[in-house]
Amino acid sequence: MTVRSITALLLASLLCGCSTLGLPSADNAATTANPDDDTPVNDSVMVAAGDDDLIDAVDEQDAGVATDDADGSTELDDAIAESLKTKAEDARERLNAGKDDDKPSGTAKQNDDLWARLRDMFELDHSVDNPRVQQQLAWYSSHPKYIQRVVDRGSRYLYYIVDQLDRRNMPGELALLPIVESAFDPFAYSHGRAAGMWQFIPSTGKYFGLKQSWWHDQRRDIVASTDAALDYLERLSERFDGDYTLALASYNSGAGTVLNAIRDNSRHGKPTDFWSLELPQETRVYVPKLIALAKIFADPAAYGISLEPIEDKPYFAVVDTGSQIDLAQAADLADVDIDEIYLLNPSYNRWATSPDGPHRLLVPSDHADTFRKGLAHIDPKKRVAWRNYRVVSGDNLNKIAKQFNTTTGVIQQVNNISGSFIKVGQRLLIPTAREGSKEYVLSASQRLARKQARSGSHASGTRITHTVRSGDTFWDIARENGVSVRQLASWNGMAPGDPLLPGKKLVLWSKAPRYAVASTQRDRTMVRKVGYHVRKGDSLAAIASRFSVNVSDIASWNDLNTARYLQPGQSLVLYVDIRTSP
Repeated sequence: MTVRSITALLLASLLCGCSTLGLPSADNAATTANPDDDTPVNDSVMVAAGDDDLIDAVDEQDAGVATDDADGSTELDDAIAESLKTKAEDARERLNAGKDDDKPSGTAKQNDDLWARLRDMFELDHSVDNPRVQQQLAWYSSHPKYIQRVVDRGSRYLYYIVDQLDRRNMPGELALLPIVESAFDPFAYSHGRAAGMWQFIPSTGKYFGLKQSWWHDQRRDIVASTDAALDYLERLSERFDGDYTLALASYNSGAGTVLNAIRDNSRHGKPTDFWSLELPQETRVYVPKLIALAKIFADPAAYGISLEPIEDKPYFAVVDTGSQIDLAQAADLADVDIDEIYLLNPSYNRWATSPDGPHRLLVPSDHADTFRKGLAHIDPKKRVAWRNYRVVSGDNLNKIAKQFNTTTGVIQQVNNISGSFIKVGQRLLIPTAREGSKEYVLSASQRLARKQARSGSHASGTRITHTVRSGDTFWDIARENGVSVRQLASWNGMAPGDPLLPGKKLVLWSKAPRYAVASTQRDRTMVRKVGYHVRKGDSLAAIASRFSVNVSDIASWNDLNTARYLQPGQSLVLYVDIRTSP
């Protein structure tokens, strides 16, 4: 790679926010406040990815409303198969409670309390008296149950984050950033394709070395994503001469957005600090949310909030496995529930670690020696179960892969097959799960099955299953069924920008009459996908009027926040009816 290429790649990464496309938008505004609460709740009070259901549950409890999700569950529960509800609830209890038989017991002494250590590391200016901070502070302080649940969920991960910040001499307030980004849900996935506690979009994740494959997604890896997020924040801080308010704003919306705002203020002789910049709405409240949280955690009693002590000691240990291992077997060797393995290793999509590594697992610290001893007595070849399969007439790699819930690439890799040719009678080794699917309730497939099963609990319409056809788009399917693109994607644990592969089954709650669906399918032939470059003076309303489409559709097609301004030269994708458009 040339120096010019490396420079371009670095600039692209630093100019694009970590979760720029996956931020809470006005569509996700926290509009479910306690009816008895007079806290202003509007587009300025926004929630983290994966946060909405948790807020709903907490608010319903505050208002005395009975709810099936009284524990404040989020999409983690919604992504597990209905038949496994009891076991899933146990897993959620572990995530939300942050304490169980595997967790060190006893109350930490004050000098051993992680909170005390964290407060000593606070460096940002908490004295700023800005209406945006006061607004966020009012919401958080009036929802102590929300703070409690989010903190309990993050208790597994907080020590590692705090310790890494301490080693790097970075502000302790950054340990609270996952509350803003994901409500400390390691499985959080936003409509903008941002994943994990730190909400990395795919491109930024790849730049920082976070691998994304069929087996795992390191954007959800506790260690790797934390290290990448802190690397990113350090670089942004250096870019803005140590000003972490500008670094945080850039983490949210991209350094390019912040730099443009600074240049604009400079041209007009205005101050260039964060509080004076004209930034996108979600960025304007992003830093205030962190400051508000820091003020609360600095003195929780002053806001009527009680924090359970967390011992200032590692919750988990990183153990080198040396090779791929079945997660159920790992749980047995460590003498912990498999749910605990998934919650500490949320990057794994399947029933085993990735064959390509990294070959390591996080396990509770007090079970690490047990796990190491168990590994030492297991033949590496037996750490994953294998099926010896004989090819029969009519087989192909794709068919076999579907039969064994794997991919053609895995079969090719294991059997040293360079192409797709196989012959009748040929023997293939296929890695398979050691236990039944009920043991892997937090794997990607089980999370998706659970989400699809429960996604219509608050939806109206007729439940249908749509099998994706070649050429299908989210917009086509959503339009045919009278739902929004974002609804359709959310019901299926996806983002509007995710690829739709032929054969994939989508669950949706259609609001279209049956006769209307057939009519819409005929009309689809009259719709064309066109590219449009924003011109000076353009607005979403003007473009929508010109092409006879809706502003909300343009926003969905391009994953736009309607609160942001369009930029001249910006590229948009439009789906226009050739009978009504110019």
